[in-house]
Amino acid sequence: MNRLLAAIAMGAAVTTATALAADADIPPPVAPPASGTLSLAPVLRKITPAVVSIEIKGRVTTQDPKTRRRETREVHEVGSGVVYDAKQGLILTNHHVIEHADEITVTVTDSRTMKAKRVGGDPDFDLAVIKVPTEDLASMPFGDSSQLEVGDFVLAIGYPANIGQSVTSGIVSGLHRSNIGIEQFENFIQTDAAVYPGNSGGALVNLQGSLVGINTAFIGATATNPGMGFAIPVNMARIIADQIVEFGEIRRGSLGFTIEDPTPQLLRELKLTAPHGGAVITKIAPGSPGERAGLKPGDVVTEVGDRTVVGSAFLRNRLALLRVGEVAELAVLREGKPLKIRATVAEREQRPRSK
Repeated sequence: MNRLLAAIAMGAAVTTATALAADADIPPPVAPPASGTLSLAPVLRKITPAVVSIEIKGRVTTQDPKTRRRETREVHEVGSGVVYDAKQGLILTNHHVIEHADEITVTVTDSRTMKAKRVGGDPDFDLAVIKVPTEDLASMPFGDSSQLEVGDFVLAIGYPANIGQSVTSGIVSGLHRSNIGIEQFENFIQTDAAVYPGNSGGALVNLQGSLVGINTAFIGATATNPGMGFAIPVNMARIIADQIVEFGEIRRGSLGFTIEDPTPQLLRELKLTAPHGGAVITKIAPGSPGERAGLKPGDVVTEVGDRTVVGSAFLRNRLALLRVGEVAELAVLREGKPLKIRATVAEREQRPRSK
């Protein structure tokens, strides 16, 4: 897609469905095939059929900023997707892959093509679900992205440049990447497994062949530098996909407070002791779930559920995934003393759109 106009990471590209090029930087071979040559092919043979090519046709209407005239143009673009439920024919991809689609065509590894229907999507998380007929589909098993560590080997699978399915290899370069400016809610896996134009919506997998992320975007690419790749963690993607299948969209709730990172300046202003990580509550709306639960400005949220809060972006993402009526269990520090607070998520107030 238009976000993937150049390679976004280092690694050896493979332009067949099941082969992997040899390179000194790739992960150690997983298993020796019958030939005796060490290879990742045994893992790839099991999972590559679950990664599909997505082709869309549609129209985009734009307004000329000078003349204010509206113009409509046709679009014809390609991307990738991951079959995660073969029985129901459900495929995860990026929202921007199908955003302008009037017609969606899916091609699987045996060259069969089928028309897909849009189930729904969310632009803020850049995730979408589409549905195809369920005959003879393969699905990708889910992994656990919370278990990823920097340095873990990963493989990226997709359909770059309309040349066929490709596999690249690399490592996890970073976790919990935010403030990238790509999406509204960001908690990316950074990887150096190369991804190319058309790989949006494809799979980031571990060496066990489990899905750990949905490849989404890149930054920093130049003529001599392939840049950095970013993938949406699969744990986040699963929650989003479930809501899309149930409602056709994401129904976000709210606890009614504003948070910021605990910068030295903010800590001085609030006369707080510097915590390790966490997010500082700076404002609470009157009558909000947060206020009713007993939260106060100056509280530092250190945990949500069983997850450690590594910053305000992390907490904002986690809270955005909670459903209306769900209870958020928060660990906070108030004047240095630990507290446990339970707050029930309420429906987010919709802001009027500007005309």
